[in-house]
Amino acid sequence: MADFISEIEVSLESWQAERAKYNLVDIRDEAAYVYGHVPGSVNIPEADIYKDPGVLPLNPLLVCRAGTSSLDLAEHLREQGVEAFSFTPGYAGWLREMLMTEENKAADVEASIRKKFTKKIWRRFAGAVKSYELVKPGDSIAVCISGGKDSMLMAKCFQELKRHNKFPFEVKYIVMDPGYSPANREIIENNLKLLNIPAEIFESQIFESVFTVEKNPCYLCARMRRGYLYEEAKKLGCNKIALGHHFDDVIETTLMSMLSGGQIQGMMPKLKSTSHPGMEIIRPLYLIREDDIKHWRDYNGLYFLQCACKFTETCTTCHTGEGPTGSRRMETKKLIQEIKKTNPQVEANIFHSMENVMLDTVIRYKKNGVVHSFLDDYDESED
Repeated sequence: MADFISEIEVSLESWQAERAKYNLVDIRDEAAYVYGHVPGSVNIPEADIYKDPGVLPLNPLLVCRAGTSSLDLAEHLREQGVEAFSFTPGYAGWLREMLMTEENKAADVEASIRKKFTKKIWRRFAGAVKSYELVKPGDSIAVCISGGKDSMLMAKCFQELKRHNKFPFEVKYIVMDPGYSPANREIIENNLKLLNIPAEIFESQIFESVFTVEKNPCYLCARMRRGYLYEEAKKLGCNKIALGHHFDDVIETTLMSMLSGGQIQGMMPKLKSTSHPGMEIIRPLYLIREDDIKHWRDYNGLYFLQCACKFTETCTTCHTGEGPTGSRRMETKKLIQEIKKTNPQVEANIFHSMENVMLDTVIRYKKNGVVHSFLDDYDESED
């Protein structure tokens, strides 16, 4: 068996020496591929390949996240008579090696925010900060970095905001390691170094705590991470934590609450914590479109992991997208894109609908835990 495996595994060095021999096929789902992939690869999800190996090009070199799923699939294809190969390092391994050889990009990235993306990123970031009063004099803000494109951009925007320094406020950059594998943590650290983000990394063991949870472990993980971030921010003397949710997150959450939750509930630009008195969440990317974040990432040649969870390769929740932020969010994304074909303003309309709620036409609504009905004063109203 060892000889068979060595025959189908292709190392990074072997691929670099014989690139023309292989056709790179990224077998992760579309969302992971769009988030970041090895240049030159095409996306054919592994489920599609299992159904019909004929979709593959000749000499496919299969790329998954860490080289595990691609090896299983390559072995399966070989048994079916299809000559396939597995890219040993996976996307994460390729990314780690690539970041180790990259030169510091901070100056170019910062210039791009000020110039190339001044309208679609910087002005919208500054606009959200001003319109929603996210940053006030005397604030001390913990900018929470997960390692992905959104939080990294948020950190760079805060650095730019500090350069303007129109009033006194403090910013501290923090990264929580909830149990990352050493390889995934290295990718985050290398990106922080590449972008000159002076983040403090603190550790917890959240991943180990939720790994055995069968129902919605990712949802529980997110809730626990929020609590740890609050606690760390308080230790650093901060009164606010900044999270990297963007415009698309806002409208998707709004639509998901209606279609899946049976309620109208938005994602607010800022929110006072109920569990940590005196603390607030702020979302400075609130007005920035995800496509513009992707454009910024690709323009600067930046690469990030979609999920640094060390269980991603084996976690069924991560693969199937079960839970509040999984498949339903992807379905909502696709629904919005489908509607957009005939209604180009659908995204803006969903967003603005939360700014134009007509309470006179709402049957019931809840405020501060109290339910109000249109019947409360219906008989007192004029005909």
